[in-house]
Amino acid sequence: MNHLLNPRLTLLLLLVCLTGSASAQPLAQRLQRLLGEPVLRQSEVGMAVYDLDADTLVFAHQAEKLYRPASVQKLVTTLTALTRLGTDCEVRTDVFADGAVDADGTLQGDLYVRGGFDSEFGDADMERLADCVARAGIRCISGRLVGDVSMKDSLYYGEGWSWDDARFDFQPCLTPLVYRRGCVRVTVRPTARGEEPVVTVEPASDCYTVDNRAVSHVPGAGRLVVTRDWMYQSNALLIRGNAARRVEREVPLFAPEQYFLSVLADRLRARGIETGVTDLGRVPEGARRLGGTARPLTDLVRRALKKSDNLAAEAVFYRLAHSLHPERPATAADGAEVIGTAIRALGRNPEDYNVADGSGVSLYNYLSPDLLLAFLRSAYRDPQVFAALWDALPVAGVDGTLAHRMKASPAHRRVRAKTGTLTGVSSLAGYARTEDGRMLAFVIINQNVLRGARARAFQDKVARELVVKD
Repeated sequence: MNHLLNPRLTLLLLLVCLTGSASAQPLAQRLQRLLGEPVLRQSEVGMAVYDLDADTLVFAHQAEKLYRPASVQKLVTTLTALTRLGTDCEVRTDVFADGAVDADGTLQGDLYVRGGFDSEFGDADMERLADCVARAGIRCISGRLVGDVSMKDSLYYGEGWSWDDARFDFQPCLTPLVYRRGCVRVTVRPTARGEEPVVTVEPASDCYTVDNRAVSHVPGAGRLVVTRDWMYQSNALLIRGNAARRVEREVPLFAPEQYFLSVLADRLRARGIETGVTDLGRVPEGARRLGGTARPLTDLVRRALKKSDNLAAEAVFYRLAHSLHPERPATAADGAEVIGTAIRALGRNPEDYNVADGSGVSLYNYLSPDLLLAFLRSAYRDPQVFAALWDALPVAGVDGTLAHRMKASPAHRRVRAKTGTLTGVSSLAGYARTEDGRMLAFVIINQNVLRGARARAFQDKVARELVVKD
């Protein structure tokens, strides 16, 4: 009898053993193996993984090094706000009357609206403000319509922001009075070949102009461009190039507080309320509050994390800054100081890092994976904060900035994490629920990667290893 195994059978058994041993490798070994991925030949990565149930560090690679975090900076901002301001904090926009209302319904004085940096303020909120004025019996404002934007300093952009981002809707001007995210919607509809397309802008307002020099169905005219004259901080809306199909664009306006006041004046006039000139100033002592709007801070947090929304993150950041010195306009330095206090509470030295803004847009931000991991661990220990964070984070393969990632992976629905993207930077940080029920916190920051898709593919492989059983 031949006791030697068939060579093909021997090879098959060897492959089975190797496959089984690979799948049975501990998580740390599997993650270490991923560090050999081709994307890391020309770039680097910082990683940290923590088992929250076992209270144990599972894996770390260059976790103490400093990186530009991109939009995972929003985790630091929102977690600091949820902890310091509370999960029940509200963001208000209020209207005040400074003067008496006579028998004819004339306000003998000025009408003020004070902004609280509600980045989600929209059409329904604007209608509510106008209704507050109408219910007060005001039919005419003898003085001014005044916007109070004193919660923040007068800088529209953050330190270290790229100057040429000003043209995009993801980078609106920062102001405590903001309506429709400081943007207007421009719609371009082509007409007959060689003719001007039809351009409509919503909402109508006198705070912008339209300069339409596009042509319909003329490819030689070049790509259609819908923008504003951002180089000179003008609110001239510019439409250029070939209009071959219906196109909609959100265009951010300069001086959005003036846009806010212009629309509010229109809403008041629609109710038969005559208004005077618009201006900026502070609500005086003794002015009577007529009403306003209130929005949960958690709504801003959810927008900032789910959609990676820069304006919402900066609104949260400046709410934090305002809490430090409510008697004066808040600055980015105030916000960084509050976050520094949160870093110190985690047992770290804030001077070892640099915080320049709340959204991660700034090129001056520098954090480490282990610091971000410390924030995630701290949030997990606070049930109220963790519940708000868990609800706000994108779910892999389901929604937010992870809607189209990990759909066919074991990480589908098991990972909730914040994404981050800048030129050369891609990051992912959050939580993973393993197949055997453990909860992990993790941070991945890829640096010097010019093709973001390669970094995201690497992160998705890491996420898969996080959730599968050891």
